[in-house]
Amino acid sequence: MIQQVIALVFIAFFIWRLLLQKKQNKIGGNEFILWLSFWLLGGIAIIFIRSIDQLLVSAGFSGSGINFLLYLAVISLFYFVFKLRLKISKLENNMTELVRTITLK
Repeated sequence: MIQQVIALVFIAFFIWRLLLQKKQNKIGGNEFILWLSFWLLGGIAIIFIRSIDQLLVSAGFSGSGINFLLYLAVISLFYFVFKLRLKISKLENNMTELVRTITLK
């Protein structure tokens, strides 16, 4: 129970920081919605961890809900790293094209 409260306090802190960044126009609307959804879903998952445990047991899995959420988080992180890598690659290609264009002029 205490772990859930601590986790929810951390999530509330991250949402507060997210709101500050949105207010200061450091992040866009889509990014704000993405991260707000992420943190809210995380908070909901923490609140209903026992229900997730029961759902997993009834589905035939032997792991606990927290393990499932951990696996889901790791998969999500790998996906975000992959997306960032694609974006960085695109930026590198755009910079190369720009440098070529400037050099040829």
